[in-house]
Amino acid sequence: MTIREMCDAFGVTPRTLRFYESKELLFPLRQGQKRLFTRRDRGRLKLILRGKRFGFSLEEIRQLLDLYDKGDEQLTQLSRAYEIAQERLADLEKQRDELNTAIADLRDQMKWGEKMLASAQRSKDAAE
Repeated sequence: MTIREMCDAFGVTPRTLRFYESKELLFPLRQGQKRLFTRRDRGRLKLILRGKRFGFSLEEIRQLLDLYDKGDEQLTQLSRAYEIAQERLADLEKQRDELNTAIADLRDQMKWGEKMLASAQRSKDAAE
């Protein structure tokens, strides 16, 4: 696939593809100035984008991709991916809990603010 075809297929920009190439995550073939992406590059990009969506760092993604060729039927790669996913899930759940607490606190403050506004409005109305 050309860079344009990859961009259209995966919803990324050429800059993104060049960035991933510079980070040694993708290895397109070169024909002069053209980059041609192989089936392997497409698979790697799919995994990169999924990893980013889950919050994996580019370094974690690179390490996981590098484990693909280890020769153990991806056992090492899958084991490491599972470990990273467990850590990320714990982080996301913690963030969710913190957000839920912040949302509840903000709602309480807004209820207090509503009461204060209503009280101030009643005082203003009584004074007029």
